[in-house]
Parts: sequence; structure tokens; C-alpha cells
Amino acid sequence: MSASTTPAAAPSVHRRALITWLAVYPTITLVLAALGPATAHLPLLLRTLILTGIAVPVVAYAVIPALLRANAALAGRSADAVARDAAGADVQSV
Repeated sequence: MSASTTPAAAPSVHRRALITWLAVYPTITLVLAALGPATAHLPLLLRTLILTGIAVPVVAYAVIPALLRANAALAGRSADAVARDAAGADVQSV
């Protein structure tokens, strides 16, 4: 099995935490900016319910999968580059 067909390993817990933060923070910021004035008069628990009712599905079904695909693509390119460099080093050492 070649390096290009090997599935990427799952990201580390630290990278998953970063990916989650990169998904959650901007989504919450955008939803708050959009709905803040319209929901300012509502009780905090209701505002939070509305915020999470919008943000959680967006993050779970759109943003995190997109970031995970981007992470896998970047990790795949890195692995391919390492494999090419290693192959080049083997050829040069012969």
C-alpha cells in the first residue's frame, strides 16, 4: 500500500481541540453579531438556547467536517512530501 492511498491517522486530541475551537469561536461570534440586537431583550437562558440551536448544527455538520477534511489534506500533503524526500535521499545515497 502506497503512502498516497493510506488513510490519514486521526488527529491528536490537541489538534481536535484546536479544530473544535476554530469551528466554535467564529460561529458563535457570527451568530451573536447577527442575532444579538434581536434577542437582547430575551432572558439569558432563552438567548443561549437560540444561539446553541443555530451554532451547534452548523458547527457539527458543516464547519468541523470541513476543517477535518482540510486537516487531512494538509497532513496527506505533508506525508507525501516526506515520502518524496525520503525516496530522494535513498536515491542520492546509492
